Amino acid sequence: MSNQTFEQIDFARYQRWINRAAGSEITLMVFDNHGKPVWGENTTQVLDLGLAIAAAGNVDAGMHRNELDGSKTALYQSLGFTSKGLIGWVAVIVDYFKVNDAPINIDHLVETIDDLTASIADEYRHKSDLDMMTEELGARYEELHLVYAVDQHVQAHTGENMQVFQSLLQSATEHLNVDVVAFVRPTKNICQYATSLSKEIHNLDLVFVEMRGDLYRFAQASGETIVLNAADDPRRAYIFTDMPYKVVACPVHTEGKVDALVVLLNHQNKTDFSNSDRKLGEVLANQLSSLSNTFQLLESMREFNEQLAMSLIEAVEAKDPYTRGHSERVHHLSMEIGKAMNLPADELEDLHWGSLLHDVGKIGIPDAVLCKPSRLTKDEYTFIMVHPERSYEILRHIKHLDKAVLGARHHQEMYDGKGYPHGLKGERIPLHARIIAVADTYDSITSSRAYRAGRSHEVAMQEIERVVGTQLDPAIVEVFRQVVAPEPEWLQRFSIRREKAAA
Repeated sequence: MSNQTFEQIDFARYQRWINRAAGSEITLMVFDNHGKPVWGENTTQVLDLGLAIAAAGNVDAGMHRNELDGSKTALYQSLGFTSKGLIGWVAVIVDYFKVNDAPINIDHLVETIDDLTASIADEYRHKSDLDMMTEELGARYEELHLVYAVDQHVQAHTGENMQVFQSLLQSATEHLNVDVVAFVRPTKNICQYATSLSKEIHNLDLVFVEMRGDLYRFAQASGETIVLNAADDPRRAYIFTDMPYKVVACPVHTEGKVDALVVLLNHQNKTDFSNSDRKLGEVLANQLSSLSNTFQLLESMREFNEQLAMSLIEAVEAKDPYTRGHSERVHHLSMEIGKAMNLPADELEDLHWGSLLHDVGKIGIPDAVLCKPSRLTKDEYTFIMVHPERSYEILRHIKHLDKAVLGARHHQEMYDGKGYPHGLKGERIPLHARIIAVADTYDSITSSRAYRAGRSHEVAMQEIERVVGTQLDPAIVEVFRQVVAPEPEWLQRFSIRREKAAA
């Protein structure tokens, strides 16, 4: 890991640095924590020096010396530590001097080496942290891919399962000739039911309260099916008190615990529940439990997806604190525009993920570029231009996001074809990308940066009007005007979201 990280460092730049500071050619060497050279001359003397430095184990701050021969002295100091231990050493070779008779230029050289060593150590830590973050994100992307594969499979059957769930309840009321069949899971606030009433139940809401309350707690404690037929059953003193109904309550077991009930309920004038009714109720409980667990899994997957997406966004925004909350605000604005355009549900779902993850590619941009407070150089701006394509490369393997990723990939295209990464023009730019571009532009103008405060809503709208037809799609901007038309009310809501993100 250490050598791989060292390979990413431009040591030639540090060599030029020390040469300029010293006013002459200096032999600069960098060793890893085992004393193996990673930069410098590949001579026997250098190899031996690295091993000697590692063996000496001088890791304390400050400069140390090693006598090479009668004419040369090596000055070296440690590069510091990361969470994984010592990074290595930096060394230079100078003409021999006595400890008590060091020339004045040595002090100047030592100060330069101090600065250079600190810079190399900082760059090493940064690249090491970025490598670890990339590895972690790679693992998370694989998790996200797996989660979405499961989520997509479940969603493909969601509508059918909901119908089957309700159909099972309704079928049970008819075939078992019962007034009410209910599935209750109090811990999840679930109470789904069907009725085939022999006569009206005026207090049905109170019946369901009883099912979720004392009846559930009794079944949870006993773990067994409860059958209440007789009006004088002693359990009626604390279950279904003053409610003249016959009841079968079948507990649903999950991992050895009762977490739900299937309840059959009849008026007192109907025949008693039989042992056969009890067994059918237990079979129904198992069927409904399986379907309910599927629905819970789907909801858990959605929550996990949302949380994982927020983890990716936080990883990006941790690199640049001045953009904290940017992805969420762009997502909010994009969804407002999408809803105002009456996009169908599947389109809004794609826009949801595309806008939320549009900047995830910035994870690969060096901090020195992403957080630079002054104007970027041409090469630095090139790094920025890479991020939409990198977002695409990160997300394209997730099948669930095959359409959503287009919004992230093309949100920096310009309506006149002068944007990036592919120079798409007009309506050749995906619709979601054109929506995200308007939202991104507004939030970028109104957000604070290291070098300036966020500009006002009025200034942002003036700038958006200026670039209509060149940078932004006129039709999308027109919708955005309608979204922000009730300006004071809308701006207040948006400001609250910004303040929450900042907190």
